[in-house]
Amino acid sequence: MDTDTTTAPETDRLEESFDIVARQDRTEADVAALRSDVDEVKARVDRIGKAARPALSGGSDSPEVKGFVDGYLRRGSTAEVKSISGATPSDGGYAVPQEIDAAIARELVEISPIRAIAQVVQTGSAGYRKLVATGGVASGWVAETAGRPETATPDFSEIAPPTGELYANPAASQAMLDDAAFDLEAWLASEIAMEFARAEGAAFVSGNGTNRPEGFLAAANSTAEDGARAFGTLQYLGSGDAAGLGTTAEITLIDLVHTLKAGHRQGANFVMNSATLAEIRKLRTDDGAFLWQPGLVDGQPDRLLGYPVVEAEDMPDIGAGEYPIAFGNFRHGYLIAERSATQILRDPFTNKPFVHFYATRRVGGQVLDSNAIKLLKIEA
Repeated sequence: MDTDTTTAPETDRLEESFDIVARQDRTEADVAALRSDVDEVKARVDRIGKAARPALSGGSDSPEVKGFVDGYLRRGSTAEVKSISGATPSDGGYAVPQEIDAAIARELVEISPIRAIAQVVQTGSAGYRKLVATGGVASGWVAETAGRPETATPDFSEIAPPTGELYANPAASQAMLDDAAFDLEAWLASEIAMEFARAEGAAFVSGNGTNRPEGFLAAANSTAEDGARAFGTLQYLGSGDAAGLGTTAEITLIDLVHTLKAGHRQGANFVMNSATLAEIRKLRTDDGAFLWQPGLVDGQPDRLLGYPVVEAEDMPDIGAGEYPIAFGNFRHGYLIAERSATQILRDPFTNKPFVHFYATRRVGGQVLDSNAIKLLKIEA
């Protein structure tokens, strides 16, 4: 007869071994489940990241943009752009898809200094009009039971920024377009933005308003203070020197800052070109401290008297009768109105073997609130 000879200690060891194996099985199952959860989370993150990624960082996955780029821009096929909203063959071009148009707008803001600080409105037509109240609504004090006489009617002025058609005409060889590795979207957005920015940057500063925006330096100006000037007329201060900033330039700049009302000083900027900034950086107070202070963090603007300095190379150099420095809240003081849709025409015939991409956009600009921008004029 068989006899179970297993002792109690051996039984305990066997049971402990079984427990260890069972725990290992459960641990492996938990690890497998955790790995599955991690894979699922990674897949979700990838999907979200792909959706949030800028469209032109390496090609857009949008069928609309792919059809536009691969069909119309690369091969000139209009059959690929039938679904694009705003297609207007009768005008000789097609509306650029939203992703490319947004990238152009982003680059314009980064390149064009005035656009980055001004008020920008998108319009659906070529023209834009805005009513501006030039006088406050009259008010008065009365007793609790007294009559309420009628108050005066506020005055209004109409703003209709002069507009013009801004165009860019970059070219690429057909061989470049046939190369699948050539990022046509990014190249086209960058080229158009660069050419647009150069043209509009000059117009926003000194444009004459004829088939282009009217720059803030082209507006009427006088030495009269706020409330005593006609609407649309900017105030300027003289430098005290017929050819330069004068011996008390730091005092003149302080006066320039405080000609602007406190409400406008919140968000105000100095605007000047790099040559003028080079002179400003040399100015010191009586105790030897520089008026100009560099940004303490990368990406933070440099400051003058505590206000950011925006470099606009289209501002004039220091010279007799010039206005080399502007100070103001351009978000309140200058209006840019543009038709949001950029039109593009593919032209493979004019300059063979190059293909030109003729892009157009209507842009306008004008001083909005003449109390919000002040100028420094070089004069005795």
